[in-house]
Amino acid sequence: MKEKIKFSRRSFLKIAGGVGLAGITLGAAACGGAPAADRAAGGTGWMPSQYNVAGSWPVQVKGRIAIDSANPSITRDDQKCILCGQCIEVCKNVETVYDFYELPLKEEPICVHCGQCTHWCPSGAITEVDDTAKLIEAINDPDKIVVVQTAPSVRVGLGDEFGLPIGTNVAGKMVAALRRLGVDIVSDTNWGADMTIMEEAAECVHRLTTPGEPRLTFTSCCPAWVKFAEYYYPEILPNLSTTRSPMGIQGPLIKTYYAANKGIDPARIFSVAVMPCTAKKFECAREEMNSAAAETGIPGLRDTDAVITTRELARMMKSRNINLIDLPEEKFDDLISDASGAGIIFGNTGGVMEAAVRTAWYDITGEQPPATLWELAPVRGLDGIKEASLDVPGVGEIKVAVCHGLGNARRLIDRVKAGEASYNFVEIMACPGGCISGGGQPRSATPPSDAVRLARIETLYSMDRRAVKRNSHDNPEVIAIYDSFLGAPLSEKAHHLLHTSYHSKADRLQALPPSAYPA
Repeated sequence: MKEKIKFSRRSFLKIAGGVGLAGITLGAAACGGAPAADRAAGGTGWMPSQYNVAGSWPVQVKGRIAIDSANPSITRDDQKCILCGQCIEVCKNVETVYDFYELPLKEEPICVHCGQCTHWCPSGAITEVDDTAKLIEAINDPDKIVVVQTAPSVRVGLGDEFGLPIGTNVAGKMVAALRRLGVDIVSDTNWGADMTIMEEAAECVHRLTTPGEPRLTFTSCCPAWVKFAEYYYPEILPNLSTTRSPMGIQGPLIKTYYAANKGIDPARIFSVAVMPCTAKKFECAREEMNSAAAETGIPGLRDTDAVITTRELARMMKSRNINLIDLPEEKFDDLISDASGAGIIFGNTGGVMEAAVRTAWYDITGEQPPATLWELAPVRGLDGIKEASLDVPGVGEIKVAVCHGLGNARRLIDRVKAGEASYNFVEIMACPGGCISGGGQPRSATPPSDAVRLARIETLYSMDRRAVKRNSHDNPEVIAIYDSFLGAPLSEKAHHLLHTSYHSKADRLQALPPSAYPA
């Protein structure tokens, strides 16, 4: 009996490559060339065909980015890889990470963990590192109390996996699903976003009004952007906000403030964050994210024990035959879940800036922000770099900017360094569109189109418009934690639990100067 020959995509390409470059080029030319933007598979998103220029790789094999086996965020199944080069396209042309350094590399493949390559990979070879087993093990452990926090963008992405219209808000059904999976407590990261705003707005105002402090502040909620700065722009690290991300704040407060109020032993808590972002897996593992250990006196206690993405949550639900559409609406647990509209819009590009400006206005003037700051149009939308100027009583003109996509961040920072632009506050998110299009969100289009991004963005803005509380500083649960536990924004305890520091990683690569950037 003859042995069957097993082909992988990789071996097929190797054989197909023998046809010859000329034959393959002729076949491609006969198809009419690259489609126009309105006909591209990714809609109006960043598709390589929409650059309308020829690539520099051979037609039959374009290559791929390197992924370290120890990468905490993304992994690749080599049997599915077709060497199409799409991961290179996004890493180089959208995020400006790949090829923006000299070779050879000094330590490991350079990765900021944004996970955009998982969206661009047409064969599904690149995915997030699967951490669902950690959550399942904790759920099955009778000695563990599983506390989950869920980011704003997850509720407008999860429905995609179950056939709901793009951007559908499934917050209540998501809570019900987590409880059916066996989670003990479900909290809302929007509350952590409100806490981030309280600290970050106070920090920005302090810098603006204190001689000798940096006049320019960059947001630091996006861990992919933070690592990008640590690699490529270590000189601006003093300008990064020291305030942790919403996940980075909610994690330690679950094991300190929440545990104390509920009479729970912090050592029993297994804290999980459901995030739209693969870089949050990296952030969770950073050595700095352990402030709960010092506060509680429990050695080795981590602020957050595991991160799973929206896609991982969907897979867990499907493995248990939990159909999101059939579930009732349920509410988050109390104490660390009440949130304002400002916390909700964190998932959108420009949302962090808009939320911070509302509270910074209040901190400076003592008055509620004007209605124009509840819809700060100049920082909304999908323009790569957005700018606005505000006249704040007592301070004067404040110049702000918003970037999404690290290529846009690179352009803005290079302009600032060259003296061609000046700002007081800059928001940067690695993923085009913000967290709503994070590397852990469902693959609704490959890569995600602007139509998908805009639908999710609009849902979060509509939730903000309907919110009873529009400002983080009006959140009663936030007021309560400062009154009973933290004291005030930027207090000693707040600095210990809610702030962090970042460190240069420039010694791991030789970054290219702007004059040597790849074309």
